[in-house]
Amino acid sequence: MMEAQEQGYFTEANSAEVVISRNSAAKDERLKAVMAVIVRKLHEAVKEIEPTPDEWIKAIRFLTETGQMCNEWRQEFILLSDVTGVSMLVDAINNRKPSGASESTVLGPFHVANAPALPMGANICLDHKGEDMIIHGRILDTGGKPVAGALLDVWQANDEGFYDVQQKGIQPDFNLRGRFVTGEDGRYWFRAVKPKFYPIPDDGPVGRLLRALGRHPHRPAHLHFILSADGFETLTTHIFDPDDPYINSDAVFGVKESLLADFQSVDDAERAKELDFKSPFWEVDYDFVLARPRS
Repeated sequence: MMEAQEQGYFTEANSAEVVISRNSAAKDERLKAVMAVIVRKLHEAVKEIEPTPDEWIKAIRFLTETGQMCNEWRQEFILLSDVTGVSMLVDAINNRKPSGASESTVLGPFHVANAPALPMGANICLDHKGEDMIIHGRILDTGGKPVAGALLDVWQANDEGFYDVQQKGIQPDFNLRGRFVTGEDGRYWFRAVKPKFYPIPDDGPVGRLLRALGRHPHRPAHLHFILSADGFETLTTHIFDPDDPYINSDAVFGVKESLLADFQSVDDAERAKELDFKSPFWEVDYDFVLARPRS
């Protein structure tokens, strides 16, 4: 006798409904609801695409190879999520901000916990390679008031597009990383180098997919920030160089218009000397606005 939860025999027309009904005894209501949406959308896609058996096997093989590429330091499925825009969509849904608050973007795979706590104004570039740059601004609330005691955790790639963890033994440990705490005026400033665009890992199935789609693997030049303060939501974000050649085609869709900073070239020998820079150097002035927790 047919089980009560099965709604009829499986046909092309009612395929999703039959599968969803088979899951009706699931004890976790959230799992049941999520699987209903996934089954419905997946069956819709298959009916629209009408893949041949060979095409479906290729899809299965692609997912298998994606899993086989994963290890303790590389997550190819996250990369797949990134290049399809799903990572940014999940980030956007979970980080809706009130008007005026700074927007978030993806964390990225190269954050390192417990970077050195540095005095305001320190130079996070330990090997002194690249074009000198000073970054400064304010941490504010949505009412325009300064946020004292805000922690800025910052990291970036070097002038060749590599993070320190990618070049062990070449770059010093914690190169281009640091943590800073704002004073009563909410101001921050530190010294670094101008970052460069770089490719996401493209030697696996996700890279082959990008090439087949006629897409490049590059991320435009940026600096990463995690900003936190008592009484505020933690903000994970970037600031981007608007003149980067890949600014309008970020491989992981992380660029938002509000995160474009103004990278100014400064030719001032006296000021460069005060900063222990060569002249000319780069300057970025960018304010961050933190939001209060939502009720």
